[in-house]
Amino acid sequence: MTTTTTSAAALPERAGAEAGPPSGPGRTRLRRAARWWPAGAGALLLLAPYSALPLPGLLDGPIGSPGNLQLLALCLVFGGLATGYDLLLGRTGLLSFGHALYFAAGTYATNTVMLEAGLPFAASALLGLLFGTALAALLGSVSLRVSGIGFSMVTLAFAQAGSILVQRDPGGVTGGEEGRAAPAGRLPAALVGIQHTVNLYWIALAYLVLTLAVVTWVVRSPIGRVWEGIKENERRVEVTGLRPYGFKLVAFVLAGALAALGGIVYLVLTGGATPQTTTSDFTLSLLVMVVLGGSGSRWGPLIGGVLYTWADHRLGDLAGSATVTGLPAVLRVPLSQPLFLLGALFVAVVYLLPGGVVRLPERIGSAGRRALRTGRAGGPEQQESTP
Repeated sequence: MTTTTTSAAALPERAGAEAGPPSGPGRTRLRRAARWWPAGAGALLLLAPYSALPLPGLLDGPIGSPGNLQLLALCLVFGGLATGYDLLLGRTGLLSFGHALYFAAGTYATNTVMLEAGLPFAASALLGLLFGTALAALLGSVSLRVSGIGFSMVTLAFAQAGSILVQRDPGGVTGGEEGRAAPAGRLPAALVGIQHTVNLYWIALAYLVLTLAVVTWVVRSPIGRVWEGIKENERRVEVTGLRPYGFKLVAFVLAGALAALGGIVYLVLTGGATPQTTTSDFTLSLLVMVVLGGSGSRWGPLIGGVLYTWADHRLGDLAGSATVTGLPAVLRVPLSQPLFLLGALFVAVVYLLPGGVVRLPERIGSAGRRALRTGRAGGPEQQESTP
């Protein structure tokens, strides 16, 4: 008679495989090191203006060149803008199609005050921020009277009205379809000229850090926990005796204020106010940024904003490159359209990476653990034969 049993030496191995990889000192150190990656990323951002390192395919020329610093500054601004927008979408569950209105309010109000009232940039920026915040409070108090798709449609209507108003150019203050350039004489000398691009980069980085700090603080506060409850089940929040309307209005106004501040930074980066920032397409771009990076996460909207802005600029160069123009027409026509490339990239990320790019390390780790368990479970077993 022959019996087959698993040896005692194999039992601990199989048990460990079923329970997952052991959490030893090495893995603990790895987790601690992972917590410090934002500090490493921050150090790289601080050193970027002083770097002559080229990144072929990602940037043209050295990192610290004025053109690349301009692009990096735009990436940081839109990373911060997407992080602020996620207070509505990812934290409170409010799908707003009018967030571009408050970004444009900060841009146009600041520029108009400088041009028409002749005030210096600092005073104009403060008034622009106050105007954008007040506009968010006013329109938010009306929009939040309805919920769901009704809320989205009301915010879209307000944004469309703002876009039409800008393009109609009442009193010649908006510049219509051409926009209006910022008055160089009213801007600080340290922000004018290609030789001062590094200063614009520092301002964009400061805006991003401020936005991250504000969003992180408020999400971890009691208000943030109420927002989480509203997103999960608003009716349950009402049962506890809290009024969701007030908490949603706080999120709306705070997100609008951060957007207005981003609009002011955008004004000094680009040197003018343009109607493209007032369209609903601009808000849809923010939505794509948030979903691309990972809605409701700490770093996802930032990553999505940076990736989308970089791709929006770099894919345009790829579409006009000799590589694409030499392709057959069936490939050249779609690939020569940057929006087609962006759309294909977005669909691929949503399909292949549910939860956004921010979930990629977690998914890679899970795949590695599954492969490790599969390898251990399928290993050779020692057998003993007894007569």
